[in-house]
Amino acid sequence: MTQPPVVAPEIIAFYTDGYDEATRLTSSADGRLELVRTQELLRRYLPPAPAVVLDVGGGPGVHARWLAGDGYDVCLVDPVPRHVEAARGAGCRAEAGDARCLAAGDGSCDVVLLLGPLYHLLRRQDRLRALAEARRVLKPGGLLAAAAISRYASLFEHTATTWLDRGGVRDAVVDILATGRHEAGRKGFTAAYFHTADELTDELGRAGFRDVRLYGVEGPAWGLLKAVERHTGEELGGSAMFRAALEAARMAEGYPELLAAGSHLLAFGRV
Repeated sequence: MTQPPVVAPEIIAFYTDGYDEATRLTSSADGRLELVRTQELLRRYLPPAPAVVLDVGGGPGVHARWLAGDGYDVCLVDPVPRHVEAARGAGCRAEAGDARCLAAGDGSCDVVLLLGPLYHLLRRQDRLRALAEARRVLKPGGLLAAAAISRYASLFEHTATTWLDRGGVRDAVVDILATGRHEAGRKGFTAAYFHTADELTDELGRAGFRDVRLYGVEGPAWGLLKAVERHTGEELGGSAMFRAALEAARMAEGYPELLAAGSHLLAFGRV
């Protein structure tokens, strides 16, 4: 019998004791930019409600809540007990589970969201396994939305925060640029994989998804938001600069070479 997959303990510990995922998309301007852009991109592709949505790796339910509010039949799956409890406390239907071994039946879902799992699966074979599971539970014609951290996100982020001149941070960024891998405990993050656009597209194709489309989520100006907010202490979520950054992200969609400038990539594919 095949052994069930095990999530690396450092990842569970990071999200249990070291980081509050519930506030990541609301506590900073670049986080809100990610949330707004993810919402508008998903709404562009989602089938009409009440389609069945499986939110795999959905954390404490940030996306599941607004999807349910839009009328979708949402079930959230996450391997972190703290996240499952928080999602249930927020009124979401949530259960413990792993992206590589889903409990959902074959062809039972209209939509599968993988908005977090791919960047915590460092081995390509694990990412392909998660994508294969998503494909298994989707109905014919069903929609996959899969997010990845951009290979270059750390370079832009730590330039914005001015942490790039710190030896340990610089060394970690150099390794990510060369290999895509971030090892647990370096520069305040846990184990993660950072994709290039071509890698993400290739992985969806190898998992059998068709009509793959790829978007940069935050666009080219997210680092500017982070830098100004960090160094001035000014809240930029409702500012003219935020609106300009959002418009820049929308304008950049038609230019594939600008995919590398965003912090996250979002890929769509169909069964």
